[in-house]
Amino acid sequence: MNDHSDDHSPWVPADDVPHARTWMSWPSRKSVWGRQLGGVQEDIALIARTVAAFEPVVMCVPDDYSAREARGLCGPTVEVTTAVPTDDLWMRDIAPVFRLDGHGGLDAVSLNFNGWGDKQVHRDDARAAERIARHRGLKLRWADFVGEGGAVETDGDGTVMATESSLVNKNRNRGMSRDEIEDAVLDAYGADTMIWLPGIKGKDITDNHVDVTSRFVRPGVVMVQLPPRDRNDVWARDAREQFAILSRAVDARGRRLQVIRVDGPETVRSRKSTFVDSYLNFHLVNGGVITAQFGDPARDEAARQTLAAAFPGRRVVQLDVDRLMGGGGGIHCSTMHEPLP
Repeated sequence: MNDHSDDHSPWVPADDVPHARTWMSWPSRKSVWGRQLGGVQEDIALIARTVAAFEPVVMCVPDDYSAREARGLCGPTVEVTTAVPTDDLWMRDIAPVFRLDGHGGLDAVSLNFNGWGDKQVHRDDARAAERIARHRGLKLRWADFVGEGGAVETDGDGTVMATESSLVNKNRNRGMSRDEIEDAVLDAYGADTMIWLPGIKGKDITDNHVDVTSRFVRPGVVMVQLPPRDRNDVWARDAREQFAILSRAVDARGRRLQVIRVDGPETVRSRKSTFVDSYLNFHLVNGGVITAQFGDPARDEAARQTLAAAFPGRRVVQLDVDRLMGGGGGIHCSTMHEPLP
């Protein structure tokens, strides 16, 4: 077991630890976003300004033109840097995962980002983890598997969870068995126990990242978003399956997981097939929880109350980031926290 209080093996902490800063990435490519680019930039700027009210934000941009754009929309509270050029905005997936050693030390692990299985241009995104580590003067190691930060949820206390669809997938880890991938994930995260959820291959660019549907709240407690009863598409069935599996699961410390249910919205404003209607793709910040709202007043308020109860002492802020979520990801996907050592 990883008793982090008295050993030197580094581990990836849970999202709720105190943060030094949040890393973000500026969407800059019309080749990726087309006519949606301007609206997505406005949503990313809104997230950055909102997070910056709670903790420092560093926005990574590919060039001076993008830096001017980002500064114009994000305002003076957000630091903009060209030191880490990027191709797209999904910082959760391209940044390193940061690890603590319990003795005031911090290091970084690259998960070898490959464009979610070579689905998108990623020449700069593939080097973002390395460049962030260098920019921060941190030692970097490379994990023994290919994946993304949004693919793995950790409780910081020995347990991680992920979908098989995103990691046990030949577009990332060809030739590796599930057990080999599990060993590599546990090694990178400093964890002991992996909970696998089946997930869905090939229906979205991520092959169904866990952080849209199921999240750790604290050790022994998870949160799962369930769809309205009348929905029976592949995503609805997957969410119900995740809820069932996690309701039976036991973590690294032998705890039977408590599962908090969050009801997804009945209605959304967007008609895009790629739209992510997730309250659970939230980003924890120092003193706050940044999540989405979808214009469904009853469900939006119920989700806000559930998050407020799950994270006492944190202010829940709900944003309309429909244009971002129409691109297949959300607030958590577009941010990466760097813990305080």
